[in-house]
Amino acid sequence: MVLVSATFLSWALTTEEARAGDVIAVAILMIAAAKVRLVGLHFMQLRDAPGLLRGMFELYVVALFMALVGLFLAA
Repeated sequence: MVLVSATFLSWALTTEEARAGDVIAVAILMIAAAKVRLVGLHFMQLRDAPGLLRGMFELYVVALFMALVGLFLAA
């Protein structure tokens, strides 16, 4: 239900007429990163993985989010 709700929230944000388009785009990227983290932790069972593997995954999610936001804002 959480993933479906997050998807609906992302969709709802895209349908808003926004003056602050950058803020909404970053919010959608943040929701997407949270969804990636949830899928990794629960469906790929990284929640119970060794600390190093889980830490690398968490770092990957954060780095990917930061890179995407940086590229979006630089464009």
